[in-house]
Order: sequence, then C-alpha cells, then structure tokens
Amino acid sequence: MDYVLALKDGPGVDVAAIADYVQRLSRLANVIVVDSSGQDAFVAHHELFASVTHVQPREGLHFANGKVNGVVTGLALCTSAKAVIADDDVRYTLDELRRVDELLECAELVRPQNYFRPAPWHARWDTARTLLNRALTGGDYPGTLAVRVTDELRNDGYDGDVLFENLELIRTVRAAGGRECLPLDLYVRREPPTVRHFLRQRVRQAYDSQAQPARLLVELALLPAATVAVRRPAWLLAGGLAAIGVAEFGRRRGGGAAYFSVSGSLLAPLWLAERAVCSWVALGSRALGGASYCGRRISCPAHSIRRLRARCAVRSAGVRVTGR
Repeated sequence: MDYVLALKDGPGVDVAAIADYVQRLSRLANVIVVDSSGQDAFVAHHELFASVTHVQPREGLHFANGKVNGVVTGLALCTSAKAVIADDDVRYTLDELRRVDELLECAELVRPQNYFRPAPWHARWDTARTLLNRALTGGDYPGTLAVRVTDELRNDGYDGDVLFENLELIRTVRAAGGRECLPLDLYVRREPPTVRHFLRQRVRQAYDSQAQPARLLVELALLPAATVAVRRPAWLLAGGLAAIGVAEFGRRRGGGAAYFSVSGSLLAPLWLAERAVCSWVALGSRALGGASYCGRRISCPAHSIRRLRARCAVRSAGVRVTGR
C-alpha cells in the first residue's frame, strides 16, 4: 500500500513531527511526501524525510487548489494498487491502515471518519458539523481517503480547480463506476487547526455546500427561519433541542461516543447559527469570483456526478480532455 501526503510548510505545521509520523508508517506503507514548500524549505526538509520518498509537485501542474498538485503527483508515483491520501494533520495507526487495506479489497474508495485529539474549543465547535453529517448525510467528509489506484487516477488524476477537492475525488471515482465504502466505525485521529486557520475556514466550508444543492437550500433557509422564529422563543428552543438530538444520534452511530465528546452535540445549535450566516456570505462571494483560498479565488466547489460521467465517457472514447 502507498501513503500519499501533500505537505506545505506554514504556521502550525510541525514538519519534524510529521517526519517522525511517516517514518513509523513506512513499516507498513510506501510513503510518498509531496512537498510544495519553497525551494529552501524543501531542501531543509529533505533530510528529515530521508527514509521515505520526498519529492516536489510535478512540473506543469497548476491547479487552483494547490493541495491537488501534490496528491496527483503522489498518485502517479504509487507502486501498488491501493493508496491512502491524507492531509498533514491526519494520524493513522498501523492497525487503522491495515483495516483500510482490507476494505479496499471490496471497494474502490474508502471514506474513514476523523476525530480531533486534542480537542480545544474550536475543534469541539467543528465536531458539531461532523456529528450532523454523520446523522444526516451518512458520514462526514474527512481529511483522508483511501483509493484503488487505477490507470485513470495515475495518468489523469482528478480536477484540482475546485474548492471541495475531497468531494471531487469521491465523485470522480464514483463516476467511473467505483464503489464507495463508508465505515462509520473506522476512526482516524486528526490534530486540530490553529484558531486562526479555523476562523478562516468558516466561509470556505460554507461555500463547499454549493456543490450539494439540496444541502445548500436547507442551509440558506436557516437564517430566514431563525428570523421568523425569534419572535417565538419556544420555537427557537425546540429547534435547538432538535439540533442537539440529531447531533447526538450522529455521535452515537458506529460507536462514535468513544471518540466524540458530548460537547460536540451541545454545540450543534451554535454551529447551525454560524452556517446560517456564512452560507449567505459564501453565496455573495460567488458574485465576486468565488471563495478565497490561499490568495486566489475558486469559483467551482466541485463538479456534479453527471458532468464527471460525461468526462469519463469522452475519455473512454479515446478523446483526451484538455483545458485543465
């Protein structure tokens, strides 16, 4: 199995700790670290990653979502038929990697579930989103996926000119006929972001919902509904209790109570209040050219399954898609 980690040095990124982590993983997986840090930082990191494959992103890749440059580079270097793709804050154990390896025997994509450890206040706040996703959409969208590495993924990768890159990869695999496995009882630890990074993600994450129209409509309806309900405090109380109940259901699914604190459920009404506002701000940013991401604006959150299937059909017919 291969393990692809797209790395970029910056505030809050402990490169030495990441190097120790991937060295442990190298006992079970062929680790590929694709480092998009500046040239001086890359050279300094090279010694830290001497025990694994450490490369820069492939020349010619200029996706708007820079992380995809690293992932696509790593997928092209994979030597096995299975690969784990993970953000630099994800921390697998060897047993979790073995479980993923087993699940990939009967699926083309595995979507584990992340939990934060340690869990400061902002991680608990974001856990509310995770719990609601687990309750209402089948599972959360984590910072890691595992895939069977097909020739198409090695050669063409997936579109990185989108904001919600994990959803784009999931839909790309499904559009090609791949099966997705969503094990609600497979938990992989994730280290929390800095408070500054957390705050910068609020509108960006709301923008992601524009790739899921039904979800977007519900989130946009939250603010008008709250405006009406504010005149009837009993309605607000009932809505808040309902949100807590739904989040608690998500927390308990798949043995999640052992990994998620009840505080995540209690914070669900506040998270929904945040999303009620941010969804409208995100919609407004669409008119400005898209969501702000690393100094750029990305307009497309993710492509639809229909469009990706059409792209697959064109490739199957022997016509290479250009313009990416």
